[in-house]
Amino acid sequence: MGKQTPFYQLHQNSGAKIVDFGGWDMPLHYGSQIEEHHQVRQDAGMFDVSHMTIVDVKGEQAKDFLKYLLANNVEKLQQPGKALYSGMLNTNAGVVDDLIVYYLGENDYRMVVNASTREKDLAWIESHTSAFNVSTRLREDVAMLAVQGPQAREKMSAILSPDDAHAAMNLGIFFGSQIGTLFIARTGYTGEDGFEIMLPLAEVDSIWQKLIEAGVKPCGLGARDTLRLEAGMNLYGNDMDETISPLEANMSWTVAMEPSDRDFIGRSVIEQQKSEGIKNKLVGLVLEGKGVLRAHQKVIIPDVGEGEITSGTFSPTLKMGIAMARVPKATQNSALVEIRGKQVPVKVVKAGFVRHGKSVL
Repeated sequence: MGKQTPFYQLHQNSGAKIVDFGGWDMPLHYGSQIEEHHQVRQDAGMFDVSHMTIVDVKGEQAKDFLKYLLANNVEKLQQPGKALYSGMLNTNAGVVDDLIVYYLGENDYRMVVNASTREKDLAWIESHTSAFNVSTRLREDVAMLAVQGPQAREKMSAILSPDDAHAAMNLGIFFGSQIGTLFIARTGYTGEDGFEIMLPLAEVDSIWQKLIEAGVKPCGLGARDTLRLEAGMNLYGNDMDETISPLEANMSWTVAMEPSDRDFIGRSVIEQQKSEGIKNKLVGLVLEGKGVLRAHQKVIIPDVGEGEITSGTFSPTLKMGIAMARVPKATQNSALVEIRGKQVPVKVVKAGFVRHGKSVL
């Protein structure tokens, strides 16, 4: 038996199929992964994301600490509640993890990092605090729920008081705020609008039930994976890890090289990679025939070289096989994928296939 989130019994009560995910007992689906996927694309669904790791960072050197720890620059965060996506890099510029950091105040930040890497991430963060006047706090006193879909914000707001609903509906994209007893952020991992909500443990049962009554349906890890892949969002351990530079993982935009005097972990290697050029890039693939693209399938680019699928699935929205793959930088518009001994043609596109329910191909 793995770790259990505060929603575990509610998953059981809702008939979830429970699977191991990074040491956590999590719902794969509640009957139909495909129906849950379409629920989020067309209406509103909710995901238990309490296995994610929430760390508050405070102190007079909190900003300096995060400027050093993260490849993106928290100096960009000027408005309270504003969020930033970044990677934590090791000294070889591999991705220790990707995360979201919120600016709550001049000396007050909140980070949300991945579940399967919790112990490693916490150890990495703590190993760099000694040089700074900063404190960290693991927030195990709150649960976390993602409500996603074109109707997600309205249905979530319907269970709040009028004042709290007004505040929630007025949140900007990639902003979070303490609204009543809830920390509500307009973020997500599905390519749809919605909220990610941190809530007191005492409110887990009531919030879950109120959302169900508002027409928000529980969804599992299966739908979460197909949704994020359609949106072209990386999954740690698949599309990047400690051996992969952000420059080879579609994360170049999260590496802030300016100002030039900001030192961050891995910077010197990133500078070298930028100077010498990278060998590989992360792209999207679209299967032009029948079949399903899966992780670790070989990608062949004639006269260029070979690569590998990092994440693949059958897209319920597009009704075709899609994938993300790491391929040689010189790869252009077409390739072949080895499926059951056969080489099947695929179209090479920018990673990201669906946004707000619509194809972006």
